[in-house]
Amino acid sequence: MRKLFALLLLSLAFSTGYAQILDPVKWKTSVEKKSDTEVVLIFDAVIEHEWHMFSQFTPEGGSLPTVFQFKNAKGNYELVGKTKESPYKKVYSDIFEVDEYMFENKAQFRQTIKVTNPNAKSVSVYVEYQVCKESCIQQDKTFEIKLPALAVKASDVTTTTTSVDTTSTQEEVKTDTVASSETKTTTAAASEKPIGKQEEKKGLFMIFILAFFSGFAALLTPCVFPMIPMTVSFFTKQSKTKADGIKNAIIYGVSIILIYVLLGSLVTAVFGADALNALSTNVWFNIIFFVLLVVFAASFLGAFEIMLPNSWANKVDRQADRGGIIGILFMALALAIVSFSCTGPIVGTLLVEAASKGGIAPIVGMLGFSLALALPFMLFAMFPGWLNSLPKSGGWLNTVKVVLGFLELALAFKFLSNADLVLQLHLLERETFLAIWITIFGTLAYYLFGKITLPHDSPLSHISVGRLSLGLLVLSFTIYLIPGLWGAPLKLISGFPPPMTYSESPYGVGNSKGGGTASAQILPDGAHLGAHDLIAFEDYEKGMAYAKSVNKPVLLDFTGFACVNCRKMEDYVWSKPEVLSLLKDKVVLISLYVDDKRELPENEKYTSKETGKEIKTIGNKWSDFQITNYKANAQPYYIVLDSEGNRLSEPVGYTPDATEYKTWLENGIAKFKK
Repeated sequence: MRKLFALLLLSLAFSTGYAQILDPVKWKTSVEKKSDTEVVLIFDAVIEHEWHMFSQFTPEGGSLPTVFQFKNAKGNYELVGKTKESPYKKVYSDIFEVDEYMFENKAQFRQTIKVTNPNAKSVSVYVEYQVCKESCIQQDKTFEIKLPALAVKASDVTTTTTSVDTTSTQEEVKTDTVASSETKTTTAAASEKPIGKQEEKKGLFMIFILAFFSGFAALLTPCVFPMIPMTVSFFTKQSKTKADGIKNAIIYGVSIILIYVLLGSLVTAVFGADALNALSTNVWFNIIFFVLLVVFAASFLGAFEIMLPNSWANKVDRQADRGGIIGILFMALALAIVSFSCTGPIVGTLLVEAASKGGIAPIVGMLGFSLALALPFMLFAMFPGWLNSLPKSGGWLNTVKVVLGFLELALAFKFLSNADLVLQLHLLERETFLAIWITIFGTLAYYLFGKITLPHDSPLSHISVGRLSLGLLVLSFTIYLIPGLWGAPLKLISGFPPPMTYSESPYGVGNSKGGGTASAQILPDGAHLGAHDLIAFEDYEKGMAYAKSVNKPVLLDFTGFACVNCRKMEDYVWSKPEVLSLLKDKVVLISLYVDDKRELPENEKYTSKETGKEIKTIGNKWSDFQITNYKANAQPYYIVLDSEGNRLSEPVGYTPDATEYKTWLENGIAKFKK
């Protein structure tokens, strides 16, 4: 009897381990009064250990961002700026092939509003977010935040704290009045808590290294390289002593650094450190970046030259004749202006790339670029004898420009791809992107082998060993890209092309992975080809009807487009031959996406009896279906059913062990056969 009782307890523990409503994020809202008309709404999220939620600015194509919607604004209040958030942690996702911005342990969001209606009593805020660990949950909360009385003096701060029990519909409201300085100190401590500082430093370091090598590339262009011996000779001849020459060259190099760092500072100041990252994920800015890089590439390839007005250079030259430190500073400015046709596109590209990192990245980028640009001038002034070792100017300098032009052109399509992914237009899918890159790098290899010439190229009787070596390297890279059209992962460029899921076929041209082709299969009504060419239904009723007609059990798969571990299960567990054969031949797969944002027809919208929420989208419908029928809200979530909808197995969630998952699946199938 004891054994039977223990077995029942174990079975109950197993089933409740998966059949439960999870709520890993607890919210607390507060209001900080700034003036007689403005208040700050503060949202503090406490996240359970090992779980994480995502920033508002996490890039498209990955997990779902946190979204704030302010419902009753019209006639009551206006938003002042965007919702600000505490620092996030940046983590690269191998599954989605994008950087994801996430919060762990806690997060804070702040939105300033200007109250326009003195009778406004509260603000209604709808928050939608995704929270993940081994499973992912699509969550949404609605907060009714009570506004403080606006007759209080501006020097006082009234804080209204609303403790929200997210497992209940009840709210407990508590009001405290504290001094302004105390509130600001507490808020600063919460918002400045270092989250992901190590990752941020790594990102800035990579920007610095990229910019540093870009500075060396700029040195090897026709606009800059010939200036090295000319400038160093000027300092050595005009200075009374060798020490003076070295000192003036160092001042010259420091001036170059100051000029470019000032440029990076201006970009950060104009756009704002926080706004730069938001711009990088904006559709129109990605399109603008694409156009800019195409223009830069055309300039490097010889179509035209991007030059600043000659009058600027003339005025700066006249100032450089003044001598002294001021004259040297203007000499550095003259170099920046005269060499702009070569350095401008590189600097522009660096600033675009730095903008995607946000914060002080533009300043760090300009520091790395200018340091590489200035070092040779300072070193050759200290050791003039080294000038004899410099290669002579010649046609090879234009070759460097052309190579940079091809690289700019390839990078441009990354930004166009970002915009296409956000809009989901499917105009630049993975195969198209790779075909463009194969064309660009193939043409570059053809150029390096001397088979084509561009407008500013010198006559070429032979190619150097260095140019041949570079051509072979580019050709090898081009050949490496080609299998990507047939589904190769191309890990060397992971994160540049669109993800595998964003393609004409999940497995490349011909859809040949796993045997057969898409065109060779006759799909049942309502079905489509899913992961690994599996026939899958996205509608429960149609899938169940088909299962009944073919007399097979159903694998009900609650999933999400932005669910990381759902993709891991498909990539690493479902792909195993022993599991894939069961999925293809023994069950009918019904995949219900709880984050499908498509709206339901008006006559199908309803209010959930279980949660009381309004069900507006297809994703809402399947999420409510999971909660109502299985008392669970996490994904992935798998159940084996018979054709009448009865359970044949206990549900399971994320199960990375393929053998364990196969055994679970086989047990459910075996019960159907009985």
